[in-house]
Amino acid sequence: MKNPMLEAASLLLEKLFLISNFKLFTVCTPGGGTEKKLHYEIGSFLRGDVLEVSRTHFTHYGIYLGNNRVAHLMPDILLALTNDKGLIQRVVSNKRLVPGVICKVASIRVDTVEDFAYGADILVNHLDQTLKKKSLLNEEVACRAEQQLGLTPYSLLWNNCEHFVTYCRYGIPISPQAEKFHETVKIIIRDQRSSLASAVLALVSIVYTGLASYMTFPAICIPFCLWMMSD
Repeated sequence: MKNPMLEAASLLLEKLFLISNFKLFTVCTPGGGTEKKLHYEIGSFLRGDVLEVSRTHFTHYGIYLGNNRVAHLMPDILLALTNDKGLIQRVVSNKRLVPGVICKVASIRVDTVEDFAYGADILVNHLDQTLKKKSLLNEEVACRAEQQLGLTPYSLLWNNCEHFVTYCRYGIPISPQAEKFHETVKIIIRDQRSSLASAVLALVSIVYTGLASYMTFPAICIPFCLWMMSD
């Protein structure tokens, strides 16, 4: 039986990760309309390479399949709303991506290099140096990616685009971006100032909203839990 407290904590972490990694009102993510026109040296990419592009506050990854095709894991709210392939196959816009993250619906899809990069510069196999792990043979990497095409559950912390490419290339799903966020949250939780700040905010919320049960319980519980977990 799942622990409801652990589920609630996991949900809270994911929402914090979403807020820290996305600027909801910028247009620098896919579909924003400000992409640069870059020429990509498609011939320099090998089938099975990991392609990496910078987004606003996060990095997006994909596996190059050859013939100007990239497999990558993308959240998309349209997957939960329609089966119209004509709509779904269009480049995922910010209006589709962010609700997809919140609703945890995604797919491992294939796009052109240009659509995948969306105007950003591309790094090739940069994770090899970052993770210092031995990669599988490129053909096996590409085959693993092709076998996973289609719908997939999405989680910012446990199943994102980085988990997808690291599983394909190294045989183990890991996400340095998510791990870095975990460490940041641990530091915040262990700092007693966090519990004091949350207690002040809780007091203010109670003063403004009254002693409603739906506000009072979390207002008391959250600062207490932070205090108990701090050093």
